[in-house]
Parts: sequence; structure tokens; C-alpha cells
Amino acid sequence: MSDQCIETVCQSCKKSIADQWGALSFPIYQTATFAHRGLGESTGFDYTRMQNPTREQLEYVVARLEHGTDAMAFSSGMAAIATLMEIFRPGDHIIVDSDLYGGSVRLFNEINKKNGVEFTTADLCEKNYTSLFEKNTRAVYLETPTNPMMNVTDIAELAGECKKRGVLLIVDNTFLSPYFQNPLDLGADVVIHSGTKFLGGHHDTIGGFIVVKDEELDARLRFIYKTTGAGLSPFDSWLILRGIRTLAVRMDRAQENAIRLAKYLRESRYVTKVIYPGLPEHPGYEISRRQSRGFGAMLSFYVESKELVEHILKNIEVAYFAESLGGTETLITYPITQTHADVPKDLLEKNGINDRLLRLSVGIEGIDDLIGDFERVFELFDKQDV
Repeated sequence: MSDQCIETVCQSCKKSIADQWGALSFPIYQTATFAHRGLGESTGFDYTRMQNPTREQLEYVVARLEHGTDAMAFSSGMAAIATLMEIFRPGDHIIVDSDLYGGSVRLFNEINKKNGVEFTTADLCEKNYTSLFEKNTRAVYLETPTNPMMNVTDIAELAGECKKRGVLLIVDNTFLSPYFQNPLDLGADVVIHSGTKFLGGHHDTIGGFIVVKDEELDARLRFIYKTTGAGLSPFDSWLILRGIRTLAVRMDRAQENAIRLAKYLRESRYVTKVIYPGLPEHPGYEISRRQSRGFGAMLSFYVESKELVEHILKNIEVAYFAESLGGTETLITYPITQTHADVPKDLLEKNGINDRLLRLSVGIEGIDDLIGDFERVFELFDKQDV
């Protein structure tokens, strides 16, 4: 079973819990509590806050997809990150990438810092991070590719530096999903996911994951997870299990569309720059080829003016102007007022997140329709009085 390809794992990864009716779709155990036959005769499940068969099945699947020994499913990606931060104490130091999802930045700056955890922010793809380690450094936290600038960090190289110092390497793998990238295989200690995104894949549920390989770390995190009650509900667990069944075909199609759309936008006179790891001119292109099986379906691009941004967001029809990513529909997002609204202004400017930047989560629509819609919007911009 361990050598099955990821497409097969998505379809047939089944635990030892057998449904008495032979259901191919794992059942939703929509219950708060479980009855016992007698004193000392537990069924293995007591109370859904602690564990539930549907959630346990999802955790088993995600752990296999990420090549971990265990996974924990949370009520959101931010709940997963917040739980992870609970293992750190006042005075601990964490190095974080300068380009992160705004919600993560808000958590670190507004909650964890106030609780005494110290942070150093740096561009980790520049490889000058060895000088950032301090005696009290306990972890390095990053996304790769990053949100929204699509920077790519060499995970294996950074993992080597972390291992020398006994420092945890935490990688948010949301953008590529386990279909395209497995950070644990490259030396990371912890993988984070927003299950809301590509794993769920349909914009109909919210969830998050922590995946680990180390048993001691797993035990510490699972204790916090059970104690704080941040576990994912049975129904949401089932929705993500359902979504994982189509992960492979969705990721392949979305990436195919993203490559074509990136190339189209690169040639458009209305677009000043396209940032997509799958374009050879991207600085992280060779690293991506080495450490990932694909480039994903996320890209960002700059246009010539804020007026054009407003025009695109008002007139686009095939894509949706919405905040999120990873679903079957293409979403266009304006980071400076949406996903990164809480990021300090100086950090936004340093990272190049300005009022001309748009982010795309490319879906599985007909690519000709998607490109045609952009062409229509651009042509309409020419015809209006500006």
C-alpha cells in the first residue's frame, strides 16, 4: 500500500473502520458523543471534540498524501497555525518569510508577539538566512510558493540549515497541495494546509491541517488540539474527503489552464509583469522543477494602472472577484485590500504588493473562455473614457 501513486491514494485510501453496509463513500458520523457497552468497553471513540471516525479517516488520508506519520484536521487553516504556535514559549524566536498570507501575519503580530514570542522577518528565497539564526531560534516558518508574490524557497537547503541547529522547519504547502509538493520528503518537520483550498477544492467548506513525522511533536500537538477543541466537524471532514477524490484531475487541469493564462497575460500590452513559477523567467523556476512535481494554479500579475484594476474587477465575468483560492472556479483577488489588508504598509511596499497587483487562482473552466473574457475586458477598457 505504501508505494501507491498519489492518484490511487486519493481514491482508495481506506482505514480499518469498515462500514457495515459496504458504503464506498466514507460515512458521516454526525454525532457529538458515542455510547459504550459497559464500564471499560469503549468503542475507541468517546466524544467528537477528541476524535470522530470521519475526521480520523480524513487525517489518515492527508497524512498519507503528505508522507507524514500523522495529521490533525482543524476547523480552519488559521486554527491549525494558532495551535502550532502554542508549542512556543515567551522568549522563543521564529524566523518567518516576509511574504506570507495576511492572516498569518496578523496572528504573529497581534497575538503571538504579545504573548512574548519573537519574530524576525526576511526574504527566505534570497538564501542569506544563516545570519538570522539566534541562540533562542526555535523555528523557521514559510510558504513556498509565497502568497501573493510566488517566491520559491529551496526547502531542502533551508532544512539542512535548520537541522544543524535543531530548529523546526514549518512549510505552508497550501498553494501546491500534496499533489505537486511534499515538504516532509525535503526535510521539513511540519506541513500546514488550508484544507479550504485545493484539498477541499469546491469553495464549500473551511478546514486546516498540521502534518508531522515526529511522534513526540505529534503527541504535543494532538494534546493541544484535543484540549482547545479546534477539531474539524464530521460534515466538513466528509466534504474535504470528497474533494480529495478529484484532487489529481483538478490540479492537472487547473495547472494546464494557469500555464496558458500566464503566457497570454505575459504577452498582453495591458500587463506589465506576470509572476508564475512555471514561466522559465521566474527566479524560482529551476528550484520548482527540482523540488516539486508541478507549478500549481496560482499566479499574480501587475497591470498598468489602478484604474485598470478597478475596471477588471468590475467587468470580469468568467472569473469571480472573491477572496480565497483552490476551487474549481477561477478567482481574482486584490491582495492590498483583501488577503493582505492587515499587513504593515512598509512590508507591503518592500514585497511589491501595491494597488496594481492582482492574484489569480486559476480554475478548471474552458481556458479559451477565460482568456477570451480577459480580452473582452481589456478591449472594453480601450473604448471607455478614462
